[in-house]
Amino acid sequence: MDFSQVLGDVFPLLARGMVITVETTIVALIIALALGLFFCLFGMSKFPIVRLIAKAYIWVIRGTPLLVQVFFVYFGVPQLIQSLGFGFRLSPFAAGVITLSMNAGAYIAEIFRGGIQAIDHGQMEAARSLGLSHYRSMFRIILPQAVRVSIPALVNQFIISLKDTSIISVISLAEIVYEAKIYIGRTMQSFATWTIVGLFYLVIITVLSQISTHVEKKLDYGRNRKGHR
Repeated sequence: MDFSQVLGDVFPLLARGMVITVETTIVALIIALALGLFFCLFGMSKFPIVRLIAKAYIWVIRGTPLLVQVFFVYFGVPQLIQSLGFGFRLSPFAAGVITLSMNAGAYIAEIFRGGIQAIDHGQMEAARSLGLSHYRSMFRIILPQAVRVSIPALVNQFIISLKDTSIISVISLAEIVYEAKIYIGRTMQSFATWTIVGLFYLVIITVLSQISTHVEKKLDYGRNRKGHR
């Protein structure tokens, strides 16, 4: 079987798998953005117990492999709930989204924290002097600027999470790597199939990297223009 024939056979399967890959990544990152912001603000709270919760979450997620997290969510959590007498199972898609959300959320929390710390502290003081509370100052003055500063790093996290979906194939999520393994199991065409899979990832990640570079340049241009005023 030559390369062109493999491409013709496997392309529809990989295209279908890539749709699942992108869907999983997008849903997971929407949830991860909320988690990241939540735990970022927790980590900057004035209450020690709240800061401890945020630090513990980030420490656990960043200190354990994604593969272990996948198995914990897909196998461990349902078993624990079933042992309490409840019938509970997670689909591969749900488990994949939950795992990627939790994983990316820890890194996004650190991205947001860095973005907030990059904003001049004088802006918070100025907002407070105008009568705004700490929380209103944070949400109306600091966070919008921090998000803008964080956009390139957030796009990079999107790319990382997109590649991380390949690990979710171990729980039979029908993303691109899972579809490739099924095809190879039928045809034994490993070299051609994995080459095509690599090209799929390379194309979409190159596009996302170009978008990230473009956005970063636009943001730098906007900051430079403001600086000259």
